[in-house]
Amino acid sequence: MSTYGKKYDVIVVGAGHAGCEAALAAARMQAKTLLLNLNLDAVAQMSCNPAIGGLAKGHLVREVDALGGQMGLAIDIAGIQFRTLNTKKGPAVRALRAQADRVVYSRYMKRIVENYPLVDLKQGSVKELKVEGERVCGVVTKDGIEFEGNAVILTTGTFMQGLIHVGLDHYAGGRGGEPPSDGLSDQLKSFGLQVGRLKTGTPPRIYSGSIDYTKAQRQPGDNPARPFSFMNKPVVRHQVCCYITETNEATHEAIRGGLDRSPLYSGVIEGIGPRYCPSIEDKIVRFPEKLSHQVFLEPEGLDTAEVYPNGLPTSLPADIQLKFLRTIPALANVEIMRPGYAIEYDYVDPIQLRNSLETRTVSGLFHAGQINGTSGYEEAAAQGLVAGVNAVQYLRNSEPLVIGRDVGYAGVLIDDLVSLGSKEPYRMFTSRAEYRLLLREDNADQRLTPIGRKLGLVDDVRWRLFNDKMEARERGQKKLNGSRVRPGDVELLKQLGIGEMKNGQSFAELLKRPDISIEQLANVDGKICRLYSQAKGTGRAK
Repeated sequence: MSTYGKKYDVIVVGAGHAGCEAALAAARMQAKTLLLNLNLDAVAQMSCNPAIGGLAKGHLVREVDALGGQMGLAIDIAGIQFRTLNTKKGPAVRALRAQADRVVYSRYMKRIVENYPLVDLKQGSVKELKVEGERVCGVVTKDGIEFEGNAVILTTGTFMQGLIHVGLDHYAGGRGGEPPSDGLSDQLKSFGLQVGRLKTGTPPRIYSGSIDYTKAQRQPGDNPARPFSFMNKPVVRHQVCCYITETNEATHEAIRGGLDRSPLYSGVIEGIGPRYCPSIEDKIVRFPEKLSHQVFLEPEGLDTAEVYPNGLPTSLPADIQLKFLRTIPALANVEIMRPGYAIEYDYVDPIQLRNSLETRTVSGLFHAGQINGTSGYEEAAAQGLVAGVNAVQYLRNSEPLVIGRDVGYAGVLIDDLVSLGSKEPYRMFTSRAEYRLLLREDNADQRLTPIGRKLGLVDDVRWRLFNDKMEARERGQKKLNGSRVRPGDVELLKQLGIGEMKNGQSFAELLKRPDISIEQLANVDGKICRLYSQAKGTGRAK
């Protein structure tokens, strides 16, 4: 064994979405940080769907951004289609989702972390934690290199004792084409931590040139599109089109015919799968009354022919995968580029964590991401940022960052995990947040940016843009309160689509009407239009 000879404040194990946010948060707080990953060419990989955001998940991305995190900036750079979901519902439950060029996203994040001051990005597989007494003090890699650190954050994703299943065949792996991480699970058990087994899956990747898009429904993006980051202006570049198709009874019959070779139904897989994103074979068995299931055809990037058929995660044998795919008219001649698979992995029940994400049994050891039983890039990023902050707060003997359930979805997520534990992959939903009417995507900066500034996460540029927005918002509020429409303002009433009015009202009072929007008022008042544009926080990317 050899000692590297450099002592770090914080060591982050795993450079996925949780690990990158954890390392950057710690470094922004001036901590010397080591970020270790099994493969330096696989930083911030989109192992499953090539997308960021969605219902409730988009809220998490905006909260990470409001706290000074990187995910929002990354998807704004790598996004190839942006869509706002739930537009027919209230603003509290609307959410932004973006398709990503998965290669561009990964390269961007790698460039950020490997060049960020105080972050050392290195390749290495951690086999053991160094512990003195009840306090962590470093890690040891399979190469026999010992790194010293005063706090360690484990963001191991699906790599701990990872086992990949394709039909009845299985092999060790943390992700398709990559080895698992062995050794850590047993050591964590020796610390008294309860380690369990979970399962997730991914669809096959299919060749775009073999898809008949004329038999699928087009799904264009928004134009112009809202960015995720409060630092950026609306997205106006060219966006790709996604498509929607669906399974049918022939698809379901082909799947049922292959269940005897399914690891899920033959007892090979022991881990508990995600309830809200089940495999296609699980959908067919659990919901036999449903005649079809939607499939979203999503491109994986601008420079690849791979397409992700969202809605078809499976661990069936490759020949059954091809058979059931070809029962869908748009995919009648489809070619599989990579088969879908299921993966089992070890996780640590998060009920054993403090609300700072520090383990209760080992001081200075923090967990974030799928090791805590969660699913999703967005849930991982939010946990990673909080763990990174709290690792530094731990070193400083300062109060940890604890986001209240009434302050952010990140607070709901972490409170659910540490209070209730997780027996299945946890996914964020707006229904989990009892204060969801207050926790909109558009006010994440108002809720969290001052907190990020106080911690040292928010730089001067972001802070100036935030203050400019808040000043414009205050001026706009005064303008709305001071501007009135009277019963005799016939032309103005006509422009606003209002019939007769008995009493005058301020513009602020008009906004309480469900049929009146701020955009309408901006169209009839130039000053409101200018203030509204400023208050929307149209910043610029760094």
